[in-house]
Amino acid sequence: MAESFRMAVAVLGNAASVALYAAPTVTFKRVIRKKSTEEFSCLPYIVGLLNCLLFTWYGLPVVSYGWENFPLVTVNGFGIVLELSYVLIYFWYASAKGKVKVALTAIPVIAVFCIIVIVSTFAFHDSRHRKLLVGSIGLCVSVAMYASPLVVMKKVIQTKSVEFMPLPISLCSFLAGVLWLTYGLLIRDIFVAGPSVVGVPLAILQLVLHCKYWKRKVTEEPNGLNLEKGDVAVEKEGSEMVDLEKGELEMKMTNDPSKINS
Repeated sequence: MAESFRMAVAVLGNAASVALYAAPTVTFKRVIRKKSTEEFSCLPYIVGLLNCLLFTWYGLPVVSYGWENFPLVTVNGFGIVLELSYVLIYFWYASAKGKVKVALTAIPVIAVFCIIVIVSTFAFHDSRHRKLLVGSIGLCVSVAMYASPLVVMKKVIQTKSVEFMPLPISLCSFLAGVLWLTYGLLIRDIFVAGPSVVGVPLAILQLVLHCKYWKRKVTEEPNGLNLEKGDVAVEKEGSEMVDLEKGELEMKMTNDPSKINS
């Protein structure tokens, strides 16, 4: 009975995590459509890739006792495919300067993972010490990954709008955190449960912000303005239109066409 419950929690945790890993596909559809990475950062996806690599390695029999952590291998193996895809798409459409930044970040990350694999395989000869090394590093990386929404939450509070923080992602983050925390406690593994100790409170905070600001919207784009890039304008019929970003003043007299070109 206990084994069946543990497996059910693991399966549900896998489903929630897969949904969470797949969420950025919307962003990268936009990148492909516009053939530009715009102002998006690649760092979260590189950190996510390292996290998936570490916990896939942690779940394999080389580090764990047999296949006791097989659910970690399945979900993080899927995460590796997605996160690597995001990084490669970003690299393909980034500017020359952006490509250099991606390479300077991704190559050391991959190198660090390779070093961890080599050290954990050859420097330690028992699973306990291997789990301690890989799990400790994976825990630190996961905490950093779970803490990344703090930047978005700050923006939500500043703008009083949750348009920058989609509800499905917040819900998936909360569900995944609760399920993996439960699974980690059931198998008594601090390195599995640990990241969710940080992730669950942050996900709850995101949901609280959704409840508070769900009616507010700030990304309306009248007259073709792109507010995401910082274009701001104030317009009144029959009066002046001011471009606050460029500091330009344009006269718009809709009631007297003869004055438009004057």
